[in-house]
Formats: sequence, C-alpha cells, structure tokens
Amino acid sequence: MIEADARRSADTHLLRYPLPSAWGHRLGANGPKVHVELYLKDETTHITGSLKHRLARSLFLYALCNGWIGEATTVVEASSGSTAVSEAYFAALLNLPFIAVMPAATSASKIALIESQGGRCHFVDKSSQVYDEAQRVAQQTGGHYLDQFTNAERATDWRGNNNIAESIYMQMQEEAHPIPDWIVVGAGTGGTSATIGRYIRYRRHATGLCVVDPENSAFFPAYAEDRHDIVISASSRIEGIGRPRVEPSFLPGVVDRMISVPDAASIAAARHVSTVLGRRVGPSTGTNMWGAFSLLAEMVAEGRSGSVVTLLADSGDRYADTYFNDDWVNAQGLDPTGPAEQLVEFERNCRWT
Repeated sequence: MIEADARRSADTHLLRYPLPSAWGHRLGANGPKVHVELYLKDETTHITGSLKHRLARSLFLYALCNGWIGEATTVVEASSGSTAVSEAYFAALLNLPFIAVMPAATSASKIALIESQGGRCHFVDKSSQVYDEAQRVAQQTGGHYLDQFTNAERATDWRGNNNIAESIYMQMQEEAHPIPDWIVVGAGTGGTSATIGRYIRYRRHATGLCVVDPENSAFFPAYAEDRHDIVISASSRIEGIGRPRVEPSFLPGVVDRMISVPDAASIAAARHVSTVLGRRVGPSTGTNMWGAFSLLAEMVAEGRSGSVVTLLADSGDRYADTYFNDDWVNAQGLDPTGPAEQLVEFERNCRWT
C-alpha cells in the first residue's frame, strides 16, 4: 500500500527562482559573463504538503521491513509538526492507530492538522520530555516508537531509489549548470542532509552541501566546535528545523559548510520569497533561501558561474497566524525589517552585507 501510494505520486517539481539578469558582469576587459541560477525543490506538492512526507514513508517502510509494525500496532512519534502530519497519513493508510507526543503549548492549528489525518495528540509539559514519553506510550500500548531523530538517516536509501538527492540530479540534467555548486538544506532530524551528503559522495559529484541552522539550535555550534554534547536550553522558533540537542541522525562528516541564520532573517526571507513567487512559503524555506542567497552572492563576487539548489520544504499557508502575522512576530521579540532591506539591496546588486 505504501509503494502504491508512492507510484501514485508524481515527483516534486524543481522550480527555477527568478534572479535579476543584471547580476551578470564581465571579468576584466574581455572576461566571460558570470551566470548563476537558483532552483527550489518544491516539496509542498506531496499529498501531506511537506518534505516530511518522504521521511514518513521511509520510516514506515523501515519499521515494516524490520518487523516492528504489524497489523494492529499502535504507531507513536515525538513530533508536533509536519512529520506527525505525514506519519498520521501513512498510519491511516494502513488502518493503524497513531499517537503524536508533543508539548502542551503546541498551537491549535498544528493539532488540527495532525487530527485531520486521523492522528491523536498526547501532551507533555516540556519539549525535552517528548522522547522518553513517546517511548513510554509505545511500551504502554504495545506499539512502536518510530523515533525520527534516530532513524531518519537509517531509513532512507541514500544510494538512490528515487530519494530526494537522486531526483534533484535527474531534474538538473538539462540545465545550464547541471551539477550544482551547492545544495542548501536545514536540519531537523538531520536525515535530509545525511541522505544528500552521502549521495553526493557516492556519485562523486563536485557539489558542496551547506546546512543552514536557526537560532536556539545545537547543530551549528556542535559543527563549529566538533562536539556532540552541546545542549541548548531554548527551543528553535523556526518550525521544522533546529534542535536543542545534536540528534543521532545528524552526520556532520557529510556537511561541507554550515551557516547560522538569525530568526528575523528567516522570516524576512520567507516573506520576500513569497512575494516573488506569488505563494507563501514556510519559515524553514526562508532559512534555506537566506543561505542560498549568501552563496550566490559569494559566487558572483568571485566571478564563478554555476547553480545552487535548495528546498521549498512546506507551504507558508500553515503559518498565516504566526510567521506572516506581525503581532505574533513582534511578540517573539523579532524585527525582520533590517533583513528585509538587505534582501531588497541583494536583488538590486547581488551584494551580501
């Protein structure tokens, strides 16, 4: 049934982001013209509306093939976001009960999305309690804890089999610069960066993997300091990425570069890109785009032609009452005005300050 669902789903689109043609300039008197392109892998076209649809499918197949899920198994996950929405969909497809363990402060809109797919929500007081509570609920119900944070990098076939990395390179074949200079992704579980980074090395592509990280996340300082024991007391404010601890699925060895992105910049970029595309994109896409823009500016400054690929992870329509609501943004103590002005200047002259 899961494989049939995959066959019914067309591959997600690869969109070319409109960049100003004036960015091209000559190197010296007779130098070649610089040509850069930016592409967005649009993961919103999955039936559950986000990149996490791929992860959920892989986690269910992994659990089924390991014999952890049977005909009456209760499936449990620690998630309050898009992963839980997608996992609830696959549980319903298999007629299995699904429980998402999440903090009590989770917004009503997120709860409604999970419940709309047939899932049930179980609450804890603190976000740090979700891991142990999910394991306890699974044991209590005789069920299985999918554990996305541990199994994300294990469950996906990173060598190919139409994973997101193979799909990107297949879709880039007829482009002006078919081998991207950079692929830019965020890290929540770390599974996507692990899959893409491994695939790049397996196929020996001359592509760098850049991971962008929001505030209040352990991934960037852990990478910068080469440590795995860093714990952040606060929680990420950018839905879907950033974690207070270094999750087991995050593999720093396959990452070529990390960029720390301020939360105000993520919001400004999400709003800016939404205006350019004529459709709302989610906050983690804003984080991705901030990193991609900085790399493009670097390439142009160095006189290098090439391409950058990043992910449109989910729709911004899910965040109408948060990241696209000025009152909510102000209440978080965030001011995207400065980053928004930087983006306007960037599109004018491709300078990144």
